Amino acid sequence: MGLSRRKQVLLALVAAVLGIQLVPYGRSHQNPPVLDEPAWASPETRALAVRACFDCHSNQTVWPWYSHVAPISWGIQQHVEEGRSVLNVSEWNRPQREADDAAETVAEGEMPPALYLPLHPASRLSDAERQILLDGLSATPGLGRVGQGTGRRGGKRGHDAD
Repeated sequence: MGLSRRKQVLLALVAAVLGIQLVPYGRSHQNPPVLDEPAWASPETRALAVRACFDCHSNQTVWPWYSHVAPISWGIQQHVEEGRSVLNVSEWNRPQREADDAAETVAEGEMPPALYLPLHPASRLSDAERQILLDGLSATPGLGRVGQGTGRRGGKRGHDAD
């Protein structure tokens, strides 16, 4: 008595999902040490940045339970690595490719990304909070000013990184 085709497909799918859990990519979930941070304009600016930006743009990522499940873990790891590569406020002593554009990116509504918000409701900022963050980013040395883009991604710090 053999298994039906449907059961065979289901078993193969379960085996595949279990098998990819053995692939190590996206499983480090260890944050590098914090080396240096910007001279934040205020504690409130930093607190709002922690809520809305730090998971992808610092070495203080909070890894939720689903970040341990492949293939979701692979995508999350890739997004965090990409975010840290363009702006990492925990490694301020190193060149930051897009630091000069941080305020402008928030002002344009590009950050935090829409796909991030549903699973991270605390990162959703009210209009007033967004304005406080924008003002604070604009007042924090190296994080740019709204409306004063450099015309290229990254500004002076980013140029040093190229």
